[in-house]
Amino acid sequence: MRLKRVHIYGFKTFADKTVFDIDADLIAVVGPNGCGKSNIVDAILWGLGESKASHIRAKLTQDVIFSGSSRRKKLGFCEVTLIFDNEDASL
Repeated sequence: MRLKRVHIYGFKTFADKTVFDIDADLIAVVGPNGCGKSNIVDAILWGLGESKASHIRAKLTQDVIFSGSSRRKKLGFCEVTLIFDNEDASL
């Protein structure tokens, strides 16, 4: 079983609907400081059911919802969908 796709909407810095297709050969997520690399990992943890805010680098659970910016209003919810490939029938 492997993680195949991650859909993120309204989670932390992902104000727009964002989809990550995870190729079997993915080994790293690379980008400059502040671009949201660690927020991808936090979204996956949250999608897997992590409920302790400190484990997803937040003070309160509500902190994971996009809080707005100078150009965008805040959102009232967030959503993370994880798509798994069970081709090997491990589940």
